[in-house]
Amino acid sequence: MPRVIHSGQALVDLVVQVPALPASGRNVNAEAHFHCPGGALNILTAAARAGARTVHAGAVGDGPNGDLLRSLAAAEGIELANPPVTDADTAVCVVLVEPDGQRTFVTTYGAERMITCASLGAAGAEAGDIVCITGYTLFEPTREPLLQYLASLPEGVRVVLDPGEPFADFDAGLRGAVLSRVGVFTSNAAEAEALTGIADPAESAGAVARLLPTGGVVVVRDGAAGCYLHAEGSTVAVPGFPQEAVDTNGAGDAHTGVLLAERTLGTDWTTAARRANAAAAIKVTRRGPATAAARGEVDAFLAAAEQHG
Repeated sequence: MPRVIHSGQALVDLVVQVPALPASGRNVNAEAHFHCPGGALNILTAAARAGARTVHAGAVGDGPNGDLLRSLAAAEGIELANPPVTDADTAVCVVLVEPDGQRTFVTTYGAERMITCASLGAAGAEAGDIVCITGYTLFEPTREPLLQYLASLPEGVRVVLDPGEPFADFDAGLRGAVLSRVGVFTSNAAEAEALTGIADPAESAGAVARLLPTGGVVVVRDGAAGCYLHAEGSTVAVPGFPQEAVDTNGAGDAHTGVLLAERTLGTDWTTAARRANAAAAIKVTRRGPATAAARGEVDAFLAAAEQHG
């Protein structure tokens, strides 16, 4: 079975629940806080729980944060392609979560940035595999190793770009070089708008597709409304499943992980997108980023949704 391989950064999220973000220089009392795995492992956890074979090609430190990531990977059956980075630990991302589920990030750097083309290549991507990349790896010092890795991938490997917020701000030459190798683009509506200048997510999906090689697939998430899927030259709306959100952190990752897992299992794009919408809907009802639903939970959720019309 093809694998879902992620080349991006795995971090430890320090999640802090706050009543509101404080003004600059002011204080706020948190309601709760906890540490949990995050970053690339969010997507891989969702993919693994959906039934995919998963590999993390990035770097993990040898300190307590790295230990937490290795523990999750072992529990979820995620293969780590590289040994721990010695004398360095994985960094922390501070995630401030407000009562409506919105989140604000402060990211630090650590062992996860210590990659090379060779270390990424240790996953041994082959034709049929899906390799997921993120716009956050296009910052220095990880930009050049990622670009070298993309150039080294064999024919038949499908590259998936999760652009993140920064991708649209990189120079046009860099964006073009990356997009020329991308077969699948998946983002939220704001990220697609930033790249194309088009606010309507259905129209932006088609506009992004025109930036990709022929046959490229685009998925633009539109929150509780679901997502727009552009494949085989046309765009369709795939309705979502609105929920009362308690934490949106990791919802996009759950969506992407399930979407890609379904593709490795042979699911058609529209069905894969619908299952990804369901997984994201379940995720926003749970606190913590790496809390994606298992395959059976998605099945039950969809069955209940169909029963209630």
